[in-house]
Amino acid sequence: MTVLRGIILLSACLIGVSGQTLTESEPAVIKPGGSHTLTCTGSGFTLSSHWVGWIRQPPGKELEWIAYIYDSSNIYFSPTLEGRFSISSDSSKNQIYLQMSSVRSEDTAVYYCAR
Repeated sequence: MTVLRGIILLSACLIGVSGQTLTESEPAVIKPGGSHTLTCTGSGFTLSSHWVGWIRQPPGKELEWIAYIYDSSNIYFSPTLEGRFSISSDSSKNQIYLQMSSVRSEDTAVYYCAR
């Protein structure tokens, strides 16, 4: 019997006001120890002009703040995830990214991009 063990990373689209939206990349299953990058694309506003970040909600738990970025030079990160996770942006694509490495089972969660 083969058992597939992986970490499920789900992302959700948040709809803002007045046609402003944040759209995250598709769900993914990552093996423990693996790496993955989540992408958030802004529409109807310029991401680099706002604080934008990532939060997550593990199954059965409360929302957990991960990181926020403003204009790629101001970054605030959860101390518990810094080192394994990083945040970056590309203003030409109006996107921010959450790079995750050495993922663990406790990283299983729904990941949200938020402004």
